[in-house]
Amino acid sequence: MKATPIPEISGAYLFEPARFADERGFFCRTFDADVIRSVGLDPDAFVQDSVSRSARGVLRGLHLRSGAGEAKLVRCSYGRIFDVVVDLRADSPTHRNTAFFELCGETQRTLYIPAGCAHGFQALTETADTSYRIDRRHDPAEDVTIAFDDPELAIPWPLPATSMSARDREAPSLAEVLRRKEEVRPA
Repeated sequence: MKATPIPEISGAYLFEPARFADERGFFCRTFDADVIRSVGLDPDAFVQDSVSRSARGVLRGLHLRSGAGEAKLVRCSYGRIFDVVVDLRADSPTHRNTAFFELCGETQRTLYIPAGCAHGFQALTETADTSYRIDRRHDPAEDVTIAFDDPELAIPWPLPATSMSARDREAPSLAEVLRRKEEVRPA
């Protein structure tokens, strides 16, 4: 497995497994604690695994967590997705940068997204299964959503959004989310 830093998002990595294919299909290791450790991450910090199944055109995001945030490992285990990361860490050298990826079941690449970054994706195939490994137990009270179509972000979603949650459809702009964050910051 190879770890490659993502220049657009400080602290983000793309993990590319070695794939071994034959007439039966393929085999690859999708998580390796030693490789995770080699880039300065704690493999034991990840406490929950989840999976979502989406139909073509379904859009999920942009999501992040308030408080201490949430780091995640994201992988498309089946199908293909267009994946988006937005760096919203005020102290980051890549603050407000965006990065786009195509993740798919054929390559099994995994994207590490640091805490404080917003994340979203769109399914590009009739079925797309996306796996998440996160470093904090989920607390719905900390969920933050940003409008997927915010003109300030200008994300080039490849397909029209065929379906999304009410929360995603009604999400505020990035400017509104950042304004609210300033309002709740301790004096």
